[in-house]
Amino acid sequence: MNAVTVIGSINMDTTLRLTKMPKPGETLHTSDIFHSGGGKGANQAVAAKRSGANTAFIGAVGDDNEGATLLDLLAKEQIDISGISTIADTATGQAMIMVDDAGENSILIHAGANNAFHEAEVQQQKALIENSDFLIAQFESSLDATLAAFTLAKKAGKKTILNPAPALETIPTELLAQTDVIIPNETETEIITGIEVTDEASLFQAATALHQLGIETVIITLGSKGAFYHTATQHGIVPAFKVKAVDTTAAGDTFIGALSSQLNPDFSNLPEAIRYGNLASSVAVQSYGAQPSIPQRTDLTFE
Repeated sequence: MNAVTVIGSINMDTTLRLTKMPKPGETLHTSDIFHSGGGKGANQAVAAKRSGANTAFIGAVGDDNEGATLLDLLAKEQIDISGISTIADTATGQAMIMVDDAGENSILIHAGANNAFHEAEVQQQKALIENSDFLIAQFESSLDATLAAFTLAKKAGKKTILNPAPALETIPTELLAQTDVIIPNETETEIITGIEVTDEASLFQAATALHQLGIETVIITLGSKGAFYHTATQHGIVPAFKVKAVDTTAAGDTFIGALSSQLNPDFSNLPEAIRYGNLASSVAVQSYGAQPSIPQRTDLTFE
């Protein structure tokens, strides 16, 4: 069983369902509204845990009702929350998510406590990182905290996974040098590399550009087309499972968390772990909400 630690964002999500996205100046009625746990980091931690990994989370919430609720939700998942700081006089992260009838979403985020968590707090969680097989991070919390965590992980000989979302045009070279696996989607890949992903040839070009940044293993998620992977010794596309999506909010996070729960630390089963991630993601997109949609391992069967 893999031990996975995630450093990143934890948000209270408010999801609004509507027929179509509003235009500027347009007012629309929604068909549903609900609140749930979210944040890319927390979503990935929940996905890893529900797929069987021993999971810990490093991050921050505010000293408010939302923060207390989110801590309780993660604790009920049996995720180790000892690495989560509560920041006084700061709001817990919030996300407003609009989902239309096609399953597409638009998201607004207030980072809140996610940006009040820095290197000093990470240093206090050294033991959590050293006891992990994988450390996962995204870009929804402070860069100095992420860099500090990756530095600790590499010193301890652990594998690091970077989900560069939201994408940055320039990623610190110190962070890239300590990244074992990068998992962007097509849009994020274009922002980072300047290469528009349109076909297999452009996938290879983008992977080469990412390798040149110092990253050995590249996985580019392709939505309904699956995921492309490229290393020095293997490459390919692992097809997605065909389903009717109603909400893609947690698709990428579910993929990453589920993959990390199955991936061997030597990456010897990379295609198989990607296929498992695709399966978990295909189940998630068939339900509404971020964490409520993430499947348990017992929900996943290959037919």
